[in-house]
Amino acid sequence: MHRPVSYIQQTKDLYDSLGYDAYRWFEADSLPDFVKPSKPLAQSKLGLVSTAGTYLAGQVAYHYKDDTSIRTIPGDSEVADIRFSHVTENYLAEARQDPRCVFPIEALRALRDSGAIGGLADNFFSCMGGIYSQRRVTDELIPDLAAHIEKENIDVLLLVPL
Repeated sequence: MHRPVSYIQQTKDLYDSLGYDAYRWFEADSLPDFVKPSKPLAQSKLGLVSTAGTYLAGQVAYHYKDDTSIRTIPGDSEVADIRFSHVTENYLAEARQDPRCVFPIEALRALRDSGAIGGLADNFFSCMGGIYSQRRVTDELIPDLAAHIEKENIDVLLLVPL
């Protein structure tokens, strides 16, 4: 059995060892408001966003540290077709061994099939979480990702970070 990995601490330790004193973590001015779901989870349509640089065999891999592009992963995709490319390649060993640890597509299907959630989005989305430019995240990634998510007409979004 694998022990949980503290990726944030691991990343901080890595940056410290490389002498990246100038790296600044984003800190929000305030906590987001709590939003109570409008209906029970068993009646809700769920979407998924992974920041693990997830893509499918045949799609273009993520290619550099400030890659703000998004990959669409159809909800009926096979786990065997899931790949990862991320600026923090050393964090992907577990994901490559078992893609479900950061892209839980089969678990979500099981929850849907059991009635625990009402349905799943037709498409899930992925981006690379290792984007150093806060401006590019704010100006490029977030608006593009929001537009993709909005098209899925979901009620609840599961964010699986790397």
